[in-house]
Amino acid sequence: MTEKTPCWQDVLIELRRIIRATDLQSKRVVKSCGLTIPQVMVLRAIRSLGDVTVKRISDDVSLSQATVTTILNRLEDRQLVERVRSSNDRRIVNARLTEKGLHVLETVPPLLHESFIQRFENLAGREQSDILSALQQVATMMDAETLDAAPLLDIAAPAKGISQDK
Repeated sequence: MTEKTPCWQDVLIELRRIIRATDLQSKRVVKSCGLTIPQVMVLRAIRSLGDVTVKRISDDVSLSQATVTTILNRLEDRQLVERVRSSNDRRIVNARLTEKGLHVLETVPPLLHESFIQRFENLAGREQSDILSALQQVATMMDAETLDAAPLLDIAAPAKGISQDK
């Protein structure tokens, strides 16, 4: 008689698969366009919001203002964004995409969470609630409920004009 694998072991295997899928996606994005996923998210936020402050970007992508500032510094070094003073209030500095930044955004492949969101939204409301509840319980069991989930899983839904194709 063969022993059945304990259920907790199967759960841990599925968690490792999720982590691996996230890691592979991150590597694919860097390889294809030279940007990290947080950098892509910041560029997309600027594209959708227009000239925008660090605070607005931070709120939009669920990253700290300090993290967004560091990302903007790197993007500015690569001439993908520029910082400009507000014409209304010279104390306010906004980030703006450059032509090069717009061009690089066109090379970004679809992100993993975009296809996830599409599939998740196709589920019935009860199924969505069950998945959320189960994942919250898993996060608590792993002492991870207070960790920052950005940049991949704690984000706003993608803009409607963004392709969902793989």
